[in-house]
Amino acid sequence: MLFSSVGFLFRFLPVFMLIYLIIPAKYRNIVLLVGSLIFYGVGEPSFVLLLVFSVTVNYGLSRYMFWEPRSPQQNRAKKRARRKKVALVTSLAIDFGFLFVFKYWDFAAGTVNGLAGREIVPVLMLTLPLGISFYTFQMVSYQVDCYRGTQQEPADFVLFAAYVSMFPQLIAGPIVRYDEVADKMKSRKIRIRNIENGLKLFTAGLGLKVLLANQIGTLWNTIMTAGAGNLHIAVAWLGAIAYSFQIYFDFWGYSVMAMGLGKMLGFRIPRNFDNPYISRSVSEFWRRWHMTLGRWFREYVYFPLGGSRKGKFRTIGNLFVVWAFTGLWHGADWNFLLWGLTFFVILTVEKNSYGGKIEGTKVIGHVYTLILIPVTWVIFAITDIRQLIAYLGNMLGIHRSTVMVGTQQLIRYLQEYWVLLIACILFVTPLPGKMYHKYRDRWFMVLVLLVIFWFSVHEIMVGSNNPFLYFRF
Repeated sequence: MLFSSVGFLFRFLPVFMLIYLIIPAKYRNIVLLVGSLIFYGVGEPSFVLLLVFSVTVNYGLSRYMFWEPRSPQQNRAKKRARRKKVALVTSLAIDFGFLFVFKYWDFAAGTVNGLAGREIVPVLMLTLPLGISFYTFQMVSYQVDCYRGTQQEPADFVLFAAYVSMFPQLIAGPIVRYDEVADKMKSRKIRIRNIENGLKLFTAGLGLKVLLANQIGTLWNTIMTAGAGNLHIAVAWLGAIAYSFQIYFDFWGYSVMAMGLGKMLGFRIPRNFDNPYISRSVSEFWRRWHMTLGRWFREYVYFPLGGSRKGKFRTIGNLFVVWAFTGLWHGADWNFLLWGLTFFVILTVEKNSYGGKIEGTKVIGHVYTLILIPVTWVIFAITDIRQLIAYLGNMLGIHRSTVMVGTQQLIRYLQEYWVLLIACILFVTPLPGKMYHKYRDRWFMVLVLLVIFWFSVHEIMVGSNNPFLYFRF
C-alpha cells in the first residue's frame, strides 16, 4: 500500500487512527502491530508470513541471548558469551539468508551460469518481498546491540514485533534503531498538537512526492524513451538532472511522510535527509543523504572492520567493503555495484587529497558536487550496461549514431517543464524548510498545506506515474 494512494489516505489511515486513539494506551502496541501487518498484507499478502516468521525467530534468538540457566558461578560468563555468539550468528545467517535468496540468488546464479556457459545454478525468479532490505537491517541492528550489551534487556514480543513492522517506516525506511523508539514503545502520550503537526508534515511530504517527484519523473521517462544513445549532450544532462530531482523528492517525500505519521503515533522517527544537494563535496553529500543507511553501515560494518584506526590501506579496504555492500544493498545488478564503487573511488580520493579544500570553498565545491552527483544517478538508474555506457557517452558529447533528440526537443522540454524545474531547484535549498518551520502554525501555512493536499489527491486520482522508487530495494 502506498502512502500516496486513495486506499491509504481515505480508508486505512482514518480507520487506523480512530481505533488507535480510542483504544486504551496499554493496547496501542497491539493495534500498531495488527494495523502494520494489515498495511503490509494489502501490498504483499503472500509475504506477511515471512515477515511474521522472521520477527518471531529473531525475537526468540534475542531472548536466548539473555537467558540465564542454572550453572556454577564460574562458568556463567563463559557460557553466556558462547550463547550470545551462537544466537547472533544464527540470526545473521537467517536474516541475511532470506535477503540473499529473495534478492541476490538470481543475480549470483546468472553470474555463475554466464561464466560457466551453461545453467549449473537454478534461477528461482522469486518476487522481492516489499521492504525486506529495510526490516532486515533493523532486526540485525537489534541483534547486534543485544550481543554488544547496548540493549541491556530483551523487549517483549509485541514491542519487538511492533518496532520491526511499524508501518510508517516498514517498507522504505528510515532505518530506525530500537533504542531510538524503545521508551516510546513502552509508554507514550498522544497529544492533539502532535497529531496536528504530524498531519502537516505528512502533507508536506505528500506534496514533495506527488507534485514534484512524480511530475519531474515524466521528463526523465520521456528522455529515456527517446533513446539513451541518441541524445544531444544538453538533453542528456537535462535527463540526468530530472532523475536527480525525482529520486530525491521521491525518497525525501516518503521520509517526511514517515516522520509525520510517527509524530501522529507518538514516536520520533529520525530525519533521513539534510538538504544534500547544497553539499560542497561528495563526502558531505553522503553525510546528508539517506543518513540512517549511512549510519547503519558506519556502526555495523565500517567500525567493526576497524574503521580508520588501522592505517591508510586498511581504511581504504574497509571503505571498499562498505561501498560495495551499499551498492548491492540498493539492488542486485552490476550497475548498482558500479554505482557503489564509483562513490568509493570518489570518496577515497577526496579523503586523501582535496576533500577538505573544496568543502571550504563557496562556489567550486557546489559546482563540483552538482556535476558529479547527476552522473552517479545515471549509473544508479540504468540497469542495462550498454544503455548506461551510451547515456554516459551522450553526457560527454559522444554519440554512436545520429543525434535524434536535439536542440528542438530540448527547447520543447524546457518550455513544458521550466516552472517545475525552477520549483525543484527551489526545494533542494533549505529555504522552504525554514519557511515551513517558521510559519507552521500560521493560518496561511495551513491554507497552503490544504491546497497542496487537494492538488496531490487530484494528481493521485488522475495521474498514472505514482511509483516509490525505493520500494524495489
